[in-house]
Amino acid sequence: MDEILLLIESYGYIALYCLLAVGIIGIPVPDEILMTTVGSLTVTGGPLTFGTSFIVSFAGTMTGMMVSYYLGKSVGKPFLYRYGKWVKLTPQRLERAEGWFKKYGLWTVAFGYYVPGVRHFTCYLAGVSGVVLWRYLLFAGSGALVWCLTFLSLGHFIGYNAPAIMELVHHYMGISVPIIIAVLGTGGYIYWRYRRKRAQSH
Repeated sequence: MDEILLLIESYGYIALYCLLAVGIIGIPVPDEILMTTVGSLTVTGGPLTFGTSFIVSFAGTMTGMMVSYYLGKSVGKPFLYRYGKWVKLTPQRLERAEGWFKKYGLWTVAFGYYVPGVRHFTCYLAGVSGVVLWRYLLFAGSGALVWCLTFLSLGHFIGYNAPAIMELVHHYMGISVPIIIAVLGTGGYIYWRYRRKRAQSH
């Protein structure tokens, strides 16, 4: 992670864009930790701004998604099963992602981003399946938009401790990212309902 942080500090938004693009394609990049780190760097006085980081992050993820989609469409499933292991697309992971894709369709592209071991393969499978481009862009774009906003915001509000907290969660607590998001979302919703009821009572 120190090397990635050094790249961000040295090359800024260009490094952020490239890291996210290659991460989607299959090169091992700790996406959530990267995004929370970037979010922490947008705190007042930090080297990055939240708005620009969000735009660049979204552009990077969508670039990776489009490359993966067209690769899947052009090379097909047999090629992925044979050579995908070089970019961590192992047959076991591909089978798992394919099962999700058959069960949930394009929703797998939108929400698979939050599931480690699945998110990097759904875009390839969308291309392999011959999904119409505009439908793919709708689901992929929606998922990327929410994912970028979620982790940038998480890093921004937690601050400079965000990367360390995310690494601790991954390493020692065994809590998956979807559970973290569900807990945060539920807590936020409860707080919003509480504030709304309190405002209506006055």
